[in-house]
Amino acid sequence: MNYFFKNPVAQKLREETRVEDWSEVILSILKWRDIEVPDPVRLRVRACSDLDQLKAWSERAIHVTEATDLFDDDGV
Repeated sequence: MNYFFKNPVAQKLREETRVEDWSEVILSILKWRDIEVPDPVRLRVRACSDLDQLKAWSERAIHVTEATDLFDDDGV
């Protein structure tokens, strides 16, 4: 059974799950802080597959006053 965890399909599934988890953490932080999350922000967060970017946004979510501020300093 150990071979399953080394299988590329299983590794990809774990990676996708981590991305989804981080996306939901970001959105939850904003919700807990009573910050309105417009659909474009929600879609951009959920569409992101870069774990490093998601982690950066999660740190920003703790401090921002508006959801769109998550994307400041992203160069986009």
